[in-house]
Amino acid sequence: MTRTAPHPRTAVVACATYLPSTLRTTAETEERLRVENPTLTLPTGLIRRITGVENVHVAGPEAQASDLAVAAARRALEQSPGEVDLLIFASGSQDLIEPATSHIVSERLGTRCAVFDVKNACNSMLNGMQVADALLAAGQYRRALIVTGEVPSYAVRWRVDSREQFLRSFGGYTMSDGGAAVILEAGEAESPEPSGGRGILGSRFLARSEHWGVGTIPAGGTVNPHSEGGAYFDMDGAALQAAFASVGVGLVAETLASIGYGVDDLDFVALHQVARPYHDRIVEVLGVDPERTLLTVAEHGNLASATLPFQLAEARAAGRVGPGGLVALVGLAAGISLGAMVIRL
Repeated sequence: MTRTAPHPRTAVVACATYLPSTLRTTAETEERLRVENPTLTLPTGLIRRITGVENVHVAGPEAQASDLAVAAARRALEQSPGEVDLLIFASGSQDLIEPATSHIVSERLGTRCAVFDVKNACNSMLNGMQVADALLAAGQYRRALIVTGEVPSYAVRWRVDSREQFLRSFGGYTMSDGGAAVILEAGEAESPEPSGGRGILGSRFLARSEHWGVGTIPAGGTVNPHSEGGAYFDMDGAALQAAFASVGVGLVAETLASIGYGVDDLDFVALHQVARPYHDRIVEVLGVDPERTLLTVAEHGNLASATLPFQLAEARAAGRVGPGGLVALVGLAAGISLGAMVIRL
């Protein structure tokens, strides 16, 4: 029998988040919409009933995406002190079109390392970890800091000129500001088996880009370089949900099967969450024990690319998963894209 060579693993040595302390309740969101749109008919509690969201975090009016990323990064570096030789800013938000926001984060942190940005909507952080994992496994770097700073509150449309525009802006009312940081470290070969060892065991990603137009912030690029009309969420929620439903979440089972595991082997599953009903449906389809997930969208809103590291950090802090635990991170993003990553802590 031919034995495969030992597989080096990229270990997750730190995971930290930062959420602004200011909360905006869904009731306050609805009240502001009524005040700014006197002709808008908005039944009391509509947003909460549809999405299950009670609160969202809101950064200050001067806050930048880099501010939230830096705050989370400092917490991660407290968990695992030491120099990093790669810094990736992985976020749907950004400070400027140029330069890459990673430069701003690096300057603030005082690091002297290679930097670049990764951008893929709510899957940005997961894709950033994917890229860092590959670079560490290739031996190009030893220790990578992947950060996100999401400030979607800047893209909320408060004044709407029609019911249709309100519905296309709906997703923004449940988006939350936040930062997250993960430190990955190159590990030694630990096991000759694909499923063995601590670290990132496997990941898979796919995209169905024919659906890119159902969820956008159509400003700031070459299509609308000067953001005429403003940089606001524009989303066909029903079409986005239908697109995700048509793709399904079989990617998760495929990723687990490729390393010799099944859903029942997982100790914790972090799922991207846009609304309570959609979260519950994904849990059901995956066949995951709900007790092995963590509902965050109700109290914290949709944290965009910070969602998965936030859930992982919260689960670890609560003792729901610890060293040796098997974790899956499941990402869903506009575009649309899906991703699954399995980690042994």
